[in-house]
Amino acid sequence: MISYLRTLLVIAILSTGLTATAQNTGSITGKILLVNGTPYASASVTITELEKATLTDETGTYHFNHINTGSYHLKIQVLGAPEYIMEVTVIAGQTATGNFQLPKENVQALQEVTIASNINRFSKRESRYVARLPLKNLENPQVYNSVSKELMQEQAVIDLGSISKNVPGAGIPLILNQGRVTFRSRGFETEPNARNGVAGPAFSFIDPVNLERIEAIKGPSTTLFGTNISSSYGGLYNRVTKKPYNDFGGEVAYTAGSWNLNRLTLDINTPVNADKTALFRLNAATTHQKSFQELGFTNNIAIAPSFSYQITDKLSLLMDVEFGQEKGTSVVRFNPFIIPNTNQSITDIGFPYNKTFLSNDLTYSTQMLNIFAQVNYKMSGSWTSQTIISRNRSTIDGYITALNGRSATTVRPQIIVGNTNFIATNIQQNFIGDFKIGKFRNRMVAGIDFYNNYNDFDRVTVNYNQDVNFINPQPAYRISRFKVDSLTSRGTLRKEYNRDNTYGAYVSDVFNITDQLLAMASIRINTFDYKGVYNIVTGQITGGLGSSGTSAGPYKQTAVSQKLGLVYEISKDHLSLFGNYMGGFFNRNGQSLDGTAFKPEHANQLEFGLKGDLFNNRLSGTVSYYDIKVENVLRLDPRDINYSIQDGAQLSRGIEVDIIANPFSGLNIIAGYAYNYSLFTNADATVNNLRPALSGPDKMANLWVSYRLPEGSLRGLGIGFGGNYGSKSYQTNTQSTKITIPAYTMLDAALFYDHPRYRVNFKVNNLTSEKAWSVRLTPQAPVQFIGSIALKF
Repeated sequence: MISYLRTLLVIAILSTGLTATAQNTGSITGKILLVNGTPYASASVTITELEKATLTDETGTYHFNHINTGSYHLKIQVLGAPEYIMEVTVIAGQTATGNFQLPKENVQALQEVTIASNINRFSKRESRYVARLPLKNLENPQVYNSVSKELMQEQAVIDLGSISKNVPGAGIPLILNQGRVTFRSRGFETEPNARNGVAGPAFSFIDPVNLERIEAIKGPSTTLFGTNISSSYGGLYNRVTKKPYNDFGGEVAYTAGSWNLNRLTLDINTPVNADKTALFRLNAATTHQKSFQELGFTNNIAIAPSFSYQITDKLSLLMDVEFGQEKGTSVVRFNPFIIPNTNQSITDIGFPYNKTFLSNDLTYSTQMLNIFAQVNYKMSGSWTSQTIISRNRSTIDGYITALNGRSATTVRPQIIVGNTNFIATNIQQNFIGDFKIGKFRNRMVAGIDFYNNYNDFDRVTVNYNQDVNFINPQPAYRISRFKVDSLTSRGTLRKEYNRDNTYGAYVSDVFNITDQLLAMASIRINTFDYKGVYNIVTGQITGGLGSSGTSAGPYKQTAVSQKLGLVYEISKDHLSLFGNYMGGFFNRNGQSLDGTAFKPEHANQLEFGLKGDLFNNRLSGTVSYYDIKVENVLRLDPRDINYSIQDGAQLSRGIEVDIIANPFSGLNIIAGYAYNYSLFTNADATVNNLRPALSGPDKMANLWVSYRLPEGSLRGLGIGFGGNYGSKSYQTNTQSTKITIPAYTMLDAALFYDHPRYRVNFKVNNLTSEKAWSVRLTPQAPVQFIGSIALKF
């Protein structure tokens, strides 16, 4: 009886509390429409007093629930259009209505609306670049991860490579000699050379100062993106740049840290005209830092202006520019001496962790300029035309170095001296439709693109004429610029240029069979026109330095790739089951022993999994299994090692997990796990049935947990902790010789205070000074301390 009364009492108390809550709160709902009455999907609506924001759905409807009684201002924000504010009054137990119809037909097209969530602040999964369509993450049968600028700020990111800490399976980034960064995706090397969904290659450093986010798009993606943006069979990395917004604001920040780190950044945004249809934003940064090793440095500057203009009711323009310039010394790239029939770790070899064996006068300098322009025209209520022009140039001057093993204890430096230029032009025309056939919704993109690539080389490769003992260096062992210059006359000259054109056409359609079941079908046809390599010294045109085998000279190849997907939303907008079958290809030049020209290399991926967005956006994530098979891989011809045959194959399969959670206000968790099983299945006898060395660790995990006070006088004060794990991997993996890279666990911690007027960060990277190496055996930095302060305006 007493137990029964206690139960009734608890129910009564809970009921009273719920009733009291309902009596003190209400709801806000409404519709946002275009001038012609069409619902406006993905419009941003914000309650300014609460800093609470949402997006309208397909019907143009938005909802805010459990809002305390009182008067509020709703801000409706569309990129490139004036900002609209309306007032609503919330009455307890009732629903306030705030409908709005845009007085002019705005053309947002594929330009983004960025909103800030005060629930799960790192969950920014929606993207219009991945499918080239306004498709929600839960509707997209392809897997992608997103690293937002908010997460970059909290982790005090100062370089592009640090972003990889938050992408499952990315691993330790590979830093090339010109500051270029390469990640991994599903066991394949992948460069971040897509920008706003099109080609934006940079063969130099890329500063993250103008990044809104990085999108790691998984799996073969050439059907929609082609092969011109350094995609791989594992996927591609898309750099989404910051866009102008219709308000004045920005910040200036200074960062200092270990090894004489000094970094200054600027972000300023302003409307250009009174009605805020012309907007301008400028991001800039300059950084100087010495190496943690005894010598070495980098010094760079980046400037990234962006401009948007709503020219007419139906026509809009977006332009942005990336300019970067860097001077520095090459990172250590160690190629050990191969001792047959051995299995040793890099730690056993004894190469010193903090020595470069080079001088600070052996510098390289790079310059990068990327220009991007996008014009959107609203053709009708259902169709939009999108025209994109992207122009990219990278120039490299100076000295690029590597240390090649000569014995178990000695190396001989190899230095490339001279000038290299990479110039690319991408022109793309898309037609994007969102229409119905009967009662069935279709979202379609049909496009064509043209890509021109031009590279020229004027440089000499010098093999140093003296071995250096790296265990017990001899006096005056250091390699200087004077010594290298004296040897250039004996070096190998490369004085040539090459160019190629790529013509592509593609179409992709997403068809809603029901409200919860949709299918995607995509196809691309691609023609690659290789003009060959022109040797300036001899005046001859050849097939260049590509694949093994007799040069075929200039050639053309046509390839077809497909992308098929199916999504079933088990719970609408909350949980979806997906599967995809995607293809990819890469062109290969040359010919076999019998004179047969090589075909494009092909890969296909089969993948399925679950995507979720649960508990009012407090838990979102993806779990997937993939299986990638690569065919037509070139391998040495066993009949004649001077030729190749095209029957090689490679397998890559695995599991990926990506979770972003906000269990309660203030606490944010990002976690990921990647298992990758890769091997050559039909290859040279030396590596057949072995894991490719460049595939990296087969098991990787990432974690970042942070908590910031959501209320009170110290609101915004927080701490963060996390780390990355990678299993053992290989620098060399053959049947007779293995050089392994040990497993690693690298831990980071942060303390920060994010005030409306300023932000203060203190970060410690690699707390335990864990020794770790990239696949090129570049040592990673030990413990590093970073402090920054930003003033907002």
